Formats: sequence, C-alpha cells, structure tokens
Amino acid sequence: MATDVITLITKDHRTVESLFERLKTGQGNQKAIVTELHALLIAHARAEEDRVYPGIDAHHSVEEHKEAEILLDALVRAEPGTPEFRMTLEKLVESVTHHVEEEESRILPALAKSVGDKGLRELGKAFKERRAEELKALSVPKQAAPAGSREGASKSELYEQAKKADIPGRSHMDKEELAQALSKAKS
Repeated sequence: MATDVITLITKDHRTVESLFERLKTGQGNQKAIVTELHALLIAHARAEEDRVYPGIDAHHSVEEHKEAEILLDALVRAEPGTPEFRMTLEKLVESVTHHVEEEESRILPALAKSVGDKGLRELGKAFKERRAEELKALSVPKQAAPAGSREGASKSELYEQAKKADIPGRSHMDKEELAQALSKAKS
C-alpha cells in the first residue's frame, strides 16, 4: 500500500467524490453520509493545513478549506430532501471540486518536485497520523462535561454515540432526541 502523501490525499478526494455521489442520488442514510463526509473533510483539511501546507505557499487552499467548512456545517444542519439541503450540497460539491482540481493539478505536482520521494513518504506518515488524530477527536465526545454526560456534545457526536449503541431511528432524531435515547439506553 502506498504511503506517500499524494496517494493518501488523492485517495481521500476519491472517497469524498463517492460520498457526494451518494448524497446527490439519495442513496443510503443521508444523515449518516453527511456525518461521515463532515468528519472526513475536516480531518483531511486539518492534516493538510498542519502537516503538508506549512512548507508550501497554500494560503488560497486554506481559504478554500474555510469555505468548505462553512458549507459543511450548513449541510449538517439542513434536512435531507429539502431545497436547502440540495442547494447547500450543490455549493459544497462545487467548492470542493474546484479545490481538488487545483490541488491535484498544481499544488501536489509542485510538492512532489520540491520534496522528492522520501519527503513525500515522510509527509504521508505525518498526514496520516494527523488525520487519524482528528478523526478520533471528531468521533469521541468532548471531555468538558462530566463523564457520561451529554452536555456539550454536538449532534454529530451524539449521533456517533447512538450509532455505537445501535439505537434504532437515530438518523431521524434531532440533537435532543439523540441525547434522550442515549440516556434511556444507559439506564
């Protein structure tokens, strides 16, 4: 399995494109797909910004990440099947597609030339570790509240907890309903 940073980044890009396709065609549990997309894009962006971009001129890419995050948050809040959801998804797809095309045609080839094969493998290791840290942080509830408490947890964190607890109907629940269902499951 290739471990260079370019392979890892482009693999994430293809996964995101697949998730976009599933959302556009209405396949599967839309809320769960949005949750997966949110976690992947945030972790991917943080890993790029923290481990890959510092050595290169990528200010524009960081700005594109911020734009995508705003759209992602709006998509998480939107109800699947609504005009708001479709419009937000369309904007997000357009934004991310532009970013991916620019990154794959300009930034990554320039990076490959400047750091060489060994540098790409080192960056790949750093990218992979940072991405994994971020994915873990996104899927584990924040520890600000007392252990077992649902206070301070986001809807996506509660959804992930409900998923682990195998709570039926979780994809149709709002944040409060998820917290209540999790409390009932614990008792």
